[in-house]
Amino acid sequence: MRQQQFEQAHNIFWERLATTLTQLEQGKRKKHEDGTEGIDQFADDYRRLCHHLALARQRGYGPALVRRLNALVLRGHRQLYQYRPPLLPKLRAFVRTDFPRTVRQQWPWHLASGLSFVIAMAMIWLLVAWQPDRIHSVLGGDTLASIESMYANERGLGARDSGDDMLMFGYYIYNNISVAFRSFAGGLFFGVGALFIMIFNGGFFGAVAGHLVNIDAGEALFTFVIAHGAPEITAIILAGGAGLRLGAAVLAPGQLTRLAALREAARSGMPVIYGVILLLILAAFIEAFWSPRVLPAGIKYSVGAACWALLALYLGLAGRPPAVAREPSE
Repeated sequence: MRQQQFEQAHNIFWERLATTLTQLEQGKRKKHEDGTEGIDQFADDYRRLCHHLALARQRGYGPALVRRLNALVLRGHRQLYQYRPPLLPKLRAFVRTDFPRTVRQQWPWHLASGLSFVIAMAMIWLLVAWQPDRIHSVLGGDTLASIESMYANERGLGARDSGDDMLMFGYYIYNNISVAFRSFAGGLFFGVGALFIMIFNGGFFGAVAGHLVNIDAGEALFTFVIAHGAPEITAIILAGGAGLRLGAAVLAPGQLTRLAALREAARSGMPVIYGVILLLILAAFIEAFWSPRVLPAGIKYSVGAACWALLALYLGLAGRPPAVAREPSE
């Protein structure tokens, strides 16, 4: 094809693309009728433009045409690779679909993590309930005194000033996310680290619960933790499950190298960790602003039960494709 024919065939497209680039450079992103941005069409146009530039060079067209196309390609490259999709729609899709779906896909690891937590909690709880003095071999004297001061003293939880809520909100986020990351990263040590953190946290909660029940202060603990415990304990268990999956990739990489298997396990586990962070922020909010409130136990238990039920429904059902209605049999 001669250069003149080539220019006549594509000149309208180049002019339209130049106009689009000018709009993008001025921050005016064209939108489709459904409200989504037209960057997808721009990406296709950019690929087509690159093809035209390659043809112009290959066929030895004039330097003016090559410079024109090259300038458009450079402008398009800057616009295409500086584009960042809107955060809010991605976050909405992640919460609605990606996170619960990934949790269900990896359920065996989360089940193993949850069983480690629950079994350790139950065993230590029963041990302390059966032999109360055993609490001193599980918890140190300072820790025990701090717990009794918080839950066994009527002024313990209620003594906190409401002005401290925001401060505690930040502390809870920091503390819980630290535990979650340790659980996830602990999986790198063949899963032992993640398993240890699940057993330790389960055993610690069992010891505290068993001891406070023994001294008739169990209700103060349970009414405090039941609401924020739903997202918090669930998040810690999910982080442990993701960590166990890392450990399994190291131990049994299959046909992949250990490094490749580890990368794949980390990549597929990251959506869970992102969701864990969101759950822990929610837990910290509840723990800071709701859990310390002094209210009738019935209200606290009802809200806590609702939190557990809603979280179970969310992780179990959210993101599932709609059921296809069966056609009536003839």
